Amino acid sequence: MDMKELAALLRQSGVVGAGGAGFPTYAKLDARAQTVILNCAECEPLLKLHRQLLERHADEIVAAFHLIKETLGAKEAIIGIKKEYKKTIAALEGVVPRYEGVRLGPLDEVYPAGDEVVLIYELTGKVVRPGGLPIECGVCVFNVETCYNLARALNRHEPVVDKLVSVVAEVNHPVTLRMPIGATMEDAVRLAGGAKIKDPVYFVGGVMMGKILPPTAPITKTTNAIIVLPKNHYLVERKRARTDTMLKRAAASCCQCTMCTDLCPRYLLGHPIQPHQFMRAATCKDVQDPDIFVNTLFCSSCGLCELYSCFQGLSPRSLITEYKNGLRAAGVKPPKVEAAPVEAARKLRKAPVKRLMARLGISEYDVPAPLQDDCVSVKTVRILLRQHIGAPAVACVKAGDVVRRGQCIAQPAEGLSVAIHASVSGRVREVTASEIVIDATGDTE
Repeated sequence: MDMKELAALLRQSGVVGAGGAGFPTYAKLDARAQTVILNCAECEPLLKLHRQLLERHADEIVAAFHLIKETLGAKEAIIGIKKEYKKTIAALEGVVPRYEGVRLGPLDEVYPAGDEVVLIYELTGKVVRPGGLPIECGVCVFNVETCYNLARALNRHEPVVDKLVSVVAEVNHPVTLRMPIGATMEDAVRLAGGAKIKDPVYFVGGVMMGKILPPTAPITKTTNAIIVLPKNHYLVERKRARTDTMLKRAAASCCQCTMCTDLCPRYLLGHPIQPHQFMRAATCKDVQDPDIFVNTLFCSSCGLCELYSCFQGLSPRSLITEYKNGLRAAGVKPPKVEAAPVEAARKLRKAPVKRLMARLGISEYDVPAPLQDDCVSVKTVRILLRQHIGAPAVACVKAGDVVRRGQCIAQPAEGLSVAIHASVSGRVREVTASEIVIDATGDTE
């Protein structure tokens, strides 16, 4: 299969990064790639879906990953996986030798090992330019579930219609479910035995980089986890804090100890982001050095500074995010700069995941969440037309149409975009500028 054929298959099958911002996978294909990486770092605490999926479908996923390597003409393919994922590593060791140029890349159990920039350095020793893309240093990174979705498209002609979601913490039966895209968060929690607490809060995506969403929010192609927490949990209160309150606390308490900078994963790799300088400038309204504010665009928003490093419980990441959003709204782009040398102390400044979970008060939730690989049934789905970076897909069905699971219901728009497919068989109830609602009625073939 050549690159154009593979790109067309990925685009029409709706394959995007199965986490993060959902970058369309076809747009990552680039002949400049000398190394391709499969990301099984499972960065966020409590998430288990990637290691579970790779253990169960190792052959299919590695075959699809190898196909990407061969199509791009890359020299090597590395599976980045944490050393403690012993069952998954055992499954891979029986598969990897069959594929030339594929090898395992062991990773430490630290956060954020799954950040692309960190992952690339750990596995190749290359530093991605601040604000740059991995392909600039000859690397492409792919998510485990993304490669599995490619395998399904290749082997079974199945587009992306469902999503693995870990449903954990304050639920009766922690589990990893295969949910139809467009099902609700409360559908998933109900299938995990329901919440064990009153007034639960849904942390979606992960406790470090995720966000709080309402129970009625739809599952998308990038929904990795639903972490159910009490409304008075430390993490919930931190997430709901007001910006003006955060600024006042920082003005009163920040002692410029530099811990937020000293442990910043991007700063340690030579990127010009220094949270302690930003905190001083923002709280003192000191704009003499505008680079301090512009350099916030290099922040990865991993959250380590405010949820691990700062012993006063201040919020560098949240405040930096406010400034980043303002700069982007004003059309400011990251300046082109080169990375400084990697900090010599970097190896001693990694954040162990076990210690991070203890500090966040979530260690008790680190329990098995078995994978249920069959897609569950729901009554209604609300499928968003924008589930990826780029232009939203364009609906090609109308209210009243009968659709089958897997049928294309929205074509890729011009530019960067992918198709979207029905996740259930049923009748289209409503089509708007942002979503398609389908009532499931069973198989309508």
